[in-house]
This record gives sequence, structure tokens and C-alpha cells, in this order.
Amino acid sequence: MFNAKQKVIFVKAMSNNIKQTDFDCMIKGELFPLRNYALSLTHNMEETKDLVQETVLKAYRYKEKFQEGTNLRGWLYTILKNSFINNYRRDSKRNTFLDSTENTYFLDLPSHRTENEAELKFIRKDLETAVDALPAELKVTFTLNAEGFKYHEIADQLQIPIGTVKTRIFVARRILRNKLQDYGVAFGYQSA
Repeated sequence: MFNAKQKVIFVKAMSNNIKQTDFDCMIKGELFPLRNYALSLTHNMEETKDLVQETVLKAYRYKEKFQEGTNLRGWLYTILKNSFINNYRRDSKRNTFLDSTENTYFLDLPSHRTENEAELKFIRKDLETAVDALPAELKVTFTLNAEGFKYHEIADQLQIPIGTVKTRIFVARRILRNKLQDYGVAFGYQSA
């Protein structure tokens, strides 16, 4: 179960201040909750076993840092969570693909990208529905602005003050932002 290096660490940890039998009993009492917490993070039984083993090993290694009378489960959960995060980061770096070619401009060309046309169709329909639901004066002002007209051009065309144009566009954007906030969250423009 332990390799040679882990056995040495385990033996060194056994010689620390807290009575070993007390510490062993406390750790054994937390194995089941630790396993459940690890399983909720990994969703894989083998990785769960490895993570719990690593956590127990670190608990023995750093036994002197644990203060008797404090929350052992919280301390073990913190070790387990930090180990999980470190393993995840290490695995992510290991699986990162580095492209050293000089032709990176091909990656950004529209002809080399794929998009989900069906998803875009739904987004476009939702956007059109939201714009159509705006009150008439807001819809006209917003649509002209979206088509590229400047504030003063819209004001001249609709024969209204430029401040009114700005207010209508602001209100229309706020209404649309509220109606379409799920897309804002999904695409990272808003927080959940």
C-alpha cells in the first residue's frame, strides 16, 4: 500500500508528540467521511482511494501541526481538498498541448472554426424576441443604434433631444441585459 519513501515518512510521523494510538483512533474515525468527500470530488473510486491515502499520509507527516482539541475533520478535509486541487492542476498541466508551429494564425481564421449553428439559431431567436418585446420608442432608438447610427443622427432622424436618445438606449440595454442574462452568464459576460 505504501512505497518505501512513504513508509519512512509514516515511521517518522509516528514518533511525534500526540499519542499514536489516540491519533490513529481519531484518523480511523474520519476515514468514512473522508472517503465520501473524496468521492464527491473525484467521482472515481480508484482516485478516491488514492486521494484518501495521500491525505492520511500527509496527516501523519504533519501530525505535529495538528493542535489537539481542534477540528480534526476540518483539518483533514482541508488537506484532502488541497491535495485534490494540486493533483488537478498537475494533471491539467500534463495534458496541455503546446503547438510550437509558426502557423498559429490558422487557428483564428473563421474558416477553421466550427460553431454550433443550431445553438446560434436559438440565441438569435431569443435576441429577436427580446428586442421585439421592447416598447416601441425604445425599440426604434435601440435598433438604429445597433445598426450603427450615432446618437446625434438618431436624435435628428427622430426629432428628439440627444439626451432622450441616450436614455432610451440605456433603458433598452438594461431591459435586454435582464431578459438575456442567462446568455451573459453562459458566455462569461456576467457573473451568476
